[in-house]
Amino acid sequence: MSQPAVARATEARPASEALLTWGPQALHARNARIRQHQSEIAASRANWIWKNRYYYELLSRLLRHVIEPDKRILNVRCQIGLFLDAINPAHGVGVDISPEMIDIARQTHPRFTYFESSPEDFQSAEKFDYILLCDVGEIVDIERTLLQIRSACDRHSRLVIYSYNHLWEPVLRLAQKLRLKIPQAEQSWLSEHDLIGLLSLAGFEWLKTYRTALFPKYIPLASTFANRILAKLPLLNRLCMIQVLIARLAPRPLDPSTVTVSVVVPCKDEKGNIEDAVRRTPELGRRTELIFCDDKSTDGTGNEVRRMQQLYPDRLIRLVNGPGICKSKNVWTGFEAATGDILAILDADLTVMPEELPYFIHAITNGQAEFVNGSRLVYPIPKSAMKGANMAGNKFFSLVFSYLLGQRIKDTLCGTKVMWRSDWNRMRPMVGTWGTMDRWGDYDLLFGAAKLNLRILDQPVHYQERIYGATKMTKVFKNGLIMLEMCLHGFRKLKVDY
Repeated sequence: MSQPAVARATEARPASEALLTWGPQALHARNARIRQHQSEIAASRANWIWKNRYYYELLSRLLRHVIEPDKRILNVRCQIGLFLDAINPAHGVGVDISPEMIDIARQTHPRFTYFESSPEDFQSAEKFDYILLCDVGEIVDIERTLLQIRSACDRHSRLVIYSYNHLWEPVLRLAQKLRLKIPQAEQSWLSEHDLIGLLSLAGFEWLKTYRTALFPKYIPLASTFANRILAKLPLLNRLCMIQVLIARLAPRPLDPSTVTVSVVVPCKDEKGNIEDAVRRTPELGRRTELIFCDDKSTDGTGNEVRRMQQLYPDRLIRLVNGPGICKSKNVWTGFEAATGDILAILDADLTVMPEELPYFIHAITNGQAEFVNGSRLVYPIPKSAMKGANMAGNKFFSLVFSYLLGQRIKDTLCGTKVMWRSDWNRMRPMVGTWGTMDRWGDYDLLFGAAKLNLRILDQPVHYQERIYGATKMTKVFKNGLIMLEMCLHGFRKLKVDY
């Protein structure tokens, strides 16, 4: 008998007999019970959502926080299409095991495409930016489902898994008995550790876990304070009812010779460093373009770049005129002019050695990171290279950023950063939205990378004293206040807004 025939035969048996089946038939029987249960509650699903609308709004707000709007979204276990509608994708596809749920979803949210299938059997013929997997505790074979989902992923796709915190099992069982919560089929109560392990076994890499709903019922002021503030604090957030895990496909290394690299060199009055920058920057990838962004220099920096173009005709050297406002806007000008697959920032003072850029490109192409952040605070630093106040401020903000970004960041202000140009295109709309203008650009980039759930990695560099020119990092106290203001806005947008 074929596999589908076995499944149909199993589902046709009485429930008591199905419970006694062995082997794969037992899994088919459980799927049949879940399908039957979903069919029975489909008509009342919208009413249960309305009764617990505060909880569903908390969850919808979190999903809107982690999933960009106007993207391609696949929602596995979509039920009646509530979350697809909340996320507002440009292209949405829903999958559910219950034909009754699918019928209601088509009626209430007809702009999306729907398929009736068990999660374990659905295999996508197209790629998506985000795959949202809901009610994972009701999925019979989670590992097989994750293996199937791989076909819907590409390098930039993010898998978003919504599940309950297993610590809430007694409370939710009681709420179900008291008819305060929608009846659910048999659950697999999975811890975060369980889910991370399953992700790894299926070839995914866990990136981050978001949590919300410390208090899932609405009480004016108290619920807002508990869920917006207390739920974001270390340790307390482990008690939240909702956990949403973010993962990506375990990366496959790329051949560096297949990618092109744009090295953006912001410069203002750095004439004496230009030739060294050209001479010392190695060829990276299949093609390397050096983009010097001259920010209205008065020492002849622009003419020096033109001389380099004549002196090194074998190098792709470009000169771009910066706006003369601040370093960050100068860098954005270079980014907009760049044509490489990978963007790298190299400060023209050469305090970070150009010879270490291959480390950054290696981290990107081998998949270890999607955003590589230079860290000057690993190796010894010459006393004259960084003032004590700058060092203290950097260490303080590294602790703040590690909390805000949810991963360890040791040095927030190292100018050398490397990312995919396609990811910069997604970050661009966020630039300038973090409370005040970032004169250096480091915080805009780090906050943007965190908001997109990119894999951020610190790359240690050897920091040296500049040989030519004067540092632009002056007014340390004033700049520190600006950075602190950005961190407060970052706390609101990265932690409080969901």
